[in-house]
Amino acid sequence: MMLLDANYILRYLLRDNEMMFETAKEVIENEHCFLLNEVMAEVVYVLHGVYKTPKKVIAQTLSDFASLQTLTMHEPKSVLLTALNLYHSKNIDFVDSHLCALREKYEVKSFDKKLMKCINGAA
Repeated sequence: MMLLDANYILRYLLRDNEMMFETAKEVIENEHCFLLNEVMAEVVYVLHGVYKTPKKVIAQTLSDFASLQTLTMHEPKSVLLTALNLYHSKNIDFVDSHLCALREKYEVKSFDKKLMKCINGAA
């Protein structure tokens, strides 16, 4: 099983270096790959902070990416998909949206008002 780093995923998603894209594509589309939540958070951070990618585009792009059959995550993919939806639809960052997506499985504690609003189901 391959463990993917954020820059590997970014080269695949951005296709900004053709040689690296082709290498990443071969692995990502044909090998069993494991994604860490921390790496996905870094990908979101870079896409949003460095490349100024809108949240809606990030959410859709990473949802499509996560749907690849070769990818496995520690949590079910549905948690990532929920987190991406929350990230796009609520005024919270990705890590907070991920915590909110885990609210059914864990009791999440925070002093962050936006996060707690999400956890408590407020709009």
